[in-house]
Amino acid sequence: MFSEHATFLEYLDRMHARTRRVIACIPADSLEWLPGKGRWTLGDQVRHLAGIERWMYGETVSGRRSSYPGHGRELADGLVDVMAYYDRLHADARAIFAALSQAQWDGKVMTPAGAPITTWKWLRAMLEHEAHHRGQVYFTLGLLDVPTPPIYGLSEPELLAQSAPPATPDASP
Repeated sequence: MFSEHATFLEYLDRMHARTRRVIACIPADSLEWLPGKGRWTLGDQVRHLAGIERWMYGETVSGRRSSYPGHGRELADGLVDVMAYYDRLHADARAIFAALSQAQWDGKVMTPAGAPITTWKWLRAMLEHEAHHRGQVYFTLGLLDVPTPPIYGLSEPELLAQSAPPATPDASP
């Protein structure tokens, strides 16, 4: 999966759009709400996603060392600036990914932990990382009673209403 460069870029665009839709739901007055000791705010989550994509993944696939700056408010403070930071760093990272040659795409990069990995597999891990943090954003918004869009078009109650009952009580695929 994603061994083809163009397929990855198309999927990245769709995945980023799903993440962008949910972070656009963050109320300005809840951006830096801390859900508990040792936890991250919604602003931290968004800054982290932006910084990791650009300054860790973007750098390592370019053959450079990670220069991830963290997720603090000094990077972007306030909802407008956090969203601009997220959008700008994503655009920068996507341009880096799009410019990779086929040899780079199929070649190896070194992770910050010092492990060699095929570039496209490394970027696949980035997608998993984004999905993880998107789930945390959904969860935190749920704690705040903020309505969020369904990820793939239907909410679970809508899916349940559209579904037929199983043929037998213990039917399994």
